[in-house]
Amino acid sequence: MTDPDPAVPTGDANAPAPDLAARYGRGRTGTQPPAARTGQEDPWDEADGVRPRPKLSVGARVAVALALAAGVAIAAWFTIVDTRRDPVTFVDVGFSVTSPEEVEVTFDVSMPPGTEAVCTVTALSRSFAEVGAVDVEVGPDEARTTRNVVTIATTELATTGVVDHCDLR
Repeated sequence: MTDPDPAVPTGDANAPAPDLAARYGRGRTGTQPPAARTGQEDPWDEADGVRPRPKLSVGARVAVALALAAGVAIAAWFTIVDTRRDPVTFVDVGFSVTSPEEVEVTFDVSMPPGTEAVCTVTALSRSFAEVGAVDVEVGPDEARTTRNVVTIATTELATTGVVDHCDLR
């Protein structure tokens, strides 16, 4: 921290603020003092010693555009590869506890038409312990997405039923 400006008395509320820009070598070189400027000067005028930020050259703009395009292409590539790696997806639609010994689970399976998959559907208790499970064969079907309903026998009261995983046959 630097010493206060001796020309400005301390504690005086009406005293003008010190010109810090001038103190640190960035003072204005215009003929008007800063308080008397009208605000209608050209903001890009370099007479005050402040230069605008330089614009990017054409080569730099092209490089930025190419980098953005490469980033989008890489993101698209990873999306396509991920879709092809795991072509079977599932969505839990709902469940219904029909009795203390069984639960009915409804789920959708999406996969390429004409393929077959096996889905493992489990019933869970209140403590998330597995109280029942069944493997369900899905497909082949003409549609990409099929809705399936399966009833699972349980060893005790189930509080939910979910699809654990689906794999291609």
